[in-house]
Amino acid sequence: MERRSTSRATRRDRPQRHSDTASAFRQEAQHHERALFGFLSDADIGMLRGKVIDLLADYGVVVLHPEARASFLKAGAKPGRDADRLRLPRELTLEALSATPKSVRLAGKKRALDLDLPRPDGGFVMRTGTGAHGYVNPRDASYRNMDLTAVSEIAAVANTLDQVGFIAHPFVHGVPEKTADIHSFGRLIARTHKHVWMQPYQWQNIEYLMKIAAIAAGGEAELRANPITSAITCSFTPLEFKFMDTQVIIEAGKYGVPLHACSLPSSGGTAPLSVPSMAIMAAAEIVGMTVMAHILAPGTPVIATPLMFTLDMRTGSALQSCVESLQAANMSIQLMKRGFGMLAHTYGSGSDTPDADHQSMAERALIGQTVALAGADILGGVGQLECATVFSPVQAVLDNEIGAMMRRFVRKPSLAEEDLNWDEMMRIRTGGHFLDSAHTIATCRDQLSPQVFLRQGRDDYEKSGRRAAFDEARDAALAAIASAPEEGVLGEDALREIAALAAHADEHIVAAYAGAVEVI
Repeated sequence: MERRSTSRATRRDRPQRHSDTASAFRQEAQHHERALFGFLSDADIGMLRGKVIDLLADYGVVVLHPEARASFLKAGAKPGRDADRLRLPRELTLEALSATPKSVRLAGKKRALDLDLPRPDGGFVMRTGTGAHGYVNPRDASYRNMDLTAVSEIAAVANTLDQVGFIAHPFVHGVPEKTADIHSFGRLIARTHKHVWMQPYQWQNIEYLMKIAAIAAGGEAELRANPITSAITCSFTPLEFKFMDTQVIIEAGKYGVPLHACSLPSSGGTAPLSVPSMAIMAAAEIVGMTVMAHILAPGTPVIATPLMFTLDMRTGSALQSCVESLQAANMSIQLMKRGFGMLAHTYGSGSDTPDADHQSMAERALIGQTVALAGADILGGVGQLECATVFSPVQAVLDNEIGAMMRRFVRKPSLAEEDLNWDEMMRIRTGGHFLDSAHTIATCRDQLSPQVFLRQGRDDYEKSGRRAAFDEARDAALAAIASAPEEGVLGEDALREIAALAAHADEHIVAAYAGAVEVI
């Protein structure tokens, strides 16, 4: 009998969803125990937690925002040993950690796309990479600077990826540099129903971004009720908080927008060349931002976001997928989850190579497994290459496949008697099989079915022209782009309002740098 070909024509009738989860935002009815692995014991976590609290209490952090500094002092912070440094009393830190919400809802424009964290099913969600300046065209693998057309294509592809719960906006060229975040965010939020991650580039832009989110949500009250965006606020390692990122926290509190408190230490540069020291640095900065949110925006959900880098001491390049960064990511997730009881988010995909090649697949498989087993709630970096500076839609499709496998891999198999099919094992006849077993028939559809990874023999492979998973992923990306509605998902009135805000920002923010400051 001739074996069925797995060429493009015959694969069209295959299911377009992974069998174990229809989407990253769908919550499975049954909770599954999650397998965990970490480098830190409970005693290790306790020791590192103490170091973090001691670092904040005895050395402190630099706060450059005058309003925030005054609020810190009023809340009990003490001046540090150098200018603008504040020491955070242990009782203030513990109070903030206790008061910070332990769960969050990252809303979509449709309730079916809402993300409740921690997930009731014990799993994780994924997000696309952010901050990329470059784009790999899925048509011919050519490279260009990121532009608004690329943002539309990222949205189109991410909308079809069932493991991607939310989308981050990248840096775009072809618009005024000072307002690039406003243009990118406005384009993205108009082209997806999924939750969108906001990354402001300067303090003057924050209110514009929040107003765009409110327009897309249907008004400020609706944004507060259903936050369709969440914002990143970053430390300036080591142990400093810039004016802009502090202002993000203030504005997030006003609009009811959840925060991703992000630390980006570079081991050997802005942090000691030591894996556990990098985890301490990241945790201290994240806890410091959590205290800041407690003071400036009480009740705001905060997601711990340690993004770990290591300097290559031969070249000075930052690496996200080297062994040291992987160990630091695992430790930091353990520390934030179990040491401080916070929701945790880090890179769960990505590579240090500029192409979607064999090295890229190996590195992102390692980092995904490392942080998923550590217990991360959010795995970031889908589609990113070259240490988070480039986005590839084809790589994003492949990452979606890895994410589905990882979600199933960390789900501990049941050891219940009926799941073992013990009774039938005890009476199987000599030379028998389980193909016609009632247990096999009942459970066979629970196997994970791939979308673009291939399970084929040599004959089918040769007949297909040696098509591989990359070819399938490219076709999937191009199909998503071709089928996306050009007008996006918002109405004409909302699109006009967003365009008007972007035009206002271009005129007045750029003018502010020439000395003419105007606020909206």
